[in-house]
Amino acid sequence: MNTLEWGSGNWSSGCVRRTKLQCERGNNATDKNKEDGFSRLTFVKVPDFMHWSSGVENECRGLCLRNCSCLAYAYDAGIGCMFWSGTLIDVQKFNGDAGADFYVRIAYSELDKEDHKVVVIVSAIAGSFVASVCLILSWWACKRRDKRVTTYEEWVKGLSDSSETVPSDLPWYSFEVLANATNNFNVANKLGMGGFGPVYKGKLANGKEVAVKRLSAASGQGLEEFMNEVVLISKLQHRNLVRLLGCCVEKGEKMLIYEYLHNRSLDAYLFDRTQDVLDWKKRFNIIEAIGRGLLYLHRDSRLRIIHRDLKPSNILLDEDWIPKISDFGMARIFGGNQDQANTRRVVEHSLGYMAPEYAMRGRFSEKSDVFSFGVLVLEIISGERNTSFYIDDLSLGLLGFAWKLWNEDNALDLIDKRISCSSFRTEIMRCMHIGLLCVQESPVNRPSISTVLSMLSSEIVDLPAPENPGFTDRMSHSVVRSSSSSESHGVALSDKTEVAGYSMMLR
Repeated sequence: MNTLEWGSGNWSSGCVRRTKLQCERGNNATDKNKEDGFSRLTFVKVPDFMHWSSGVENECRGLCLRNCSCLAYAYDAGIGCMFWSGTLIDVQKFNGDAGADFYVRIAYSELDKEDHKVVVIVSAIAGSFVASVCLILSWWACKRRDKRVTTYEEWVKGLSDSSETVPSDLPWYSFEVLANATNNFNVANKLGMGGFGPVYKGKLANGKEVAVKRLSAASGQGLEEFMNEVVLISKLQHRNLVRLLGCCVEKGEKMLIYEYLHNRSLDAYLFDRTQDVLDWKKRFNIIEAIGRGLLYLHRDSRLRIIHRDLKPSNILLDEDWIPKISDFGMARIFGGNQDQANTRRVVEHSLGYMAPEYAMRGRFSEKSDVFSFGVLVLEIISGERNTSFYIDDLSLGLLGFAWKLWNEDNALDLIDKRISCSSFRTEIMRCMHIGLLCVQESPVNRPSISTVLSMLSSEIVDLPAPENPGFTDRMSHSVVRSSSSSESHGVALSDKTEVAGYSMMLR
C-alpha cells in the first residue's frame, strides 16, 4: 500500500497481504497442515466477475479453501456460492441497510489477530431487557407492515408518499408469473451474472421472450436505485436504449423485466478470443450507435441524463448486432442549466470506466460519460478489458499503453488481431484518436458526445492532438491487475474505516 496515496485520499492501490496463505507455503513449514480462515465483512456490495456454484451456504467456505486462488466468497439464496480470485477491485461497504456477508480469506497465522475476543456485557439495569423486547416487537411490526405491501402502487406509495412519478402504463408482474416464465429461475435459463444479480431468459404465457433481472440482496442495489431505474428507463424511447417492459416487487424480491436481446452483452464477444463474429464493420457500427444513445440521453430526450455506468457488460446486442445501453440504476437527471454534480456514492463496480474527477471526487457530468465512452472505444479496438490489462514492465494499463503507442507512432500494435485488416486501418486509427480525446484527464479537454459523433462521421475532418489520459499509470490499474506473485494480493474497499482495519492484516 502506498502511504502517500493513502494520505491523499487515493485508496485505489488497496492493501497487500503481509503473510502467505497456507497453500502458498513450502512443504518445510512447521504449520503447513493448518487451515486458512476468513474475515467477515457485513453489508457489502460484492465485486463483479465472480465464479459461482449452486452449492448450499455451508458448502461455500470449504469450496473456497480447496482452491488456493480463491480470495473471498459470499452466498446469496438466488445465486448460490460466489467466489473471487485475482484481485478484489470493487467491494463497497454499506451502512447496514443493504449488501451481503463477504468473507475475505486470510492466512492461518493472522487468525489470532482477528477480533475473536469474548466480550461479556453484564447489564446493570433490568430496563435493558425491556428495551430489547421493544426492539424485537418493533422489528416484527415492521416486517408485518412490509408483507402487507403487495401491489406496485402500494409499494411506490410507501416509498415516496406519492405515486405521481410512477408511469401508470408500466406493467406489474407477479412473482409467480416470472417464476413460471423462467422455469423457477432455472440455471439453464441464466443469461449472465452482473453486479446487481443474475439475469434470466424467460418466456411469458403469450410466448413473448423476456430478460428478467433478479436483484440480489448481495448487490446493494436498494429501493432508491431500483425505483430510479424504473422511473427513468420507462420514460426513455430510443433505438439504442434497452426497453423496460415491467417490474415486480413481491415476496422480498425486486425484479426488472426487459426486452430479450438474442446476442447478449458486448463483453461476451469482445474479450473472448475464441469469438470472431465482431469484425471491424460491426465494431464501428457499435461505437457509433452507443454514441447516438448517449447523445439522446445527454441532449435529445425530454430528460437530461448522465448514465454513470457505461461499460461493455451494460451494452446489449440484438439479433442484428445493434447495441442498446442498459442498466440505468445509477443514472441521474440533470437540470436545464446544470453542468456537473457531486455524489458521495461512487459506482465502484465500474472501476476502470470512471473518469478521474468522478472516481476521486465524486464529480460527474456529461464529460464523465464521455470518458467511459472513450474507454469503450479503446477496448473495442484492442479487444482487451481495461480492468484486467496491465503490463508489469511498464507499469501501464490499457489507457497508458495506448497513449505510449500513440506517441511512439506504434498505434497499430494496439489493434485486435481479429480486425487487423489493412483496408480499415485508417478508420481504426481515427477511432483510436477519438478514443484518446475522450479519455483525456481534464474534462474540459474532452469533446462532447455530439462532437464525437461528428468526428466519427468525418464531418469534423481535422482532429486536435490528444493530451495525457486520466489513469495513465497506476490509479485504476494497480488495483485490477492480476497478480502472478504468490506473495501479494490487492484488495480495494470503498469504506475507509474497513480498509484501515483490514490493512492491519494485509500490508
